[in-house]
Amino acid sequence: MDELMRQRRVYGTDHDDPRPGPRPGHDYRELVGGPLDGLLLDVTGWGEADLRDGVGLVTEIGAYGPGGRAEYGPRSPDSHQWDWRGDVR
Repeated sequence: MDELMRQRRVYGTDHDDPRPGPRPGHDYRELVGGPLDGLLLDVTGWGEADLRDGVGLVTEIGAYGPGGRAEYGPRSPDSHQWDWRGDVR
């Protein structure tokens, strides 16, 4: 894991977590664009279909506020970067 990756915060960690970054042995995707830009998403143990389709992540800072979701999906089939697709309710 390179130094830049270790400095990033993982989606879902608390802001006051003393270790908000990635952990050894886990698999991550970088979220690009949208309200969660720059965060890492832990996809350890996810199946092929989930990795192919992407995910809607709960966020309070998207277009719909609390309870809204930001949708992210793979840039290409083998990409570790997931692009923002938009906000949904």
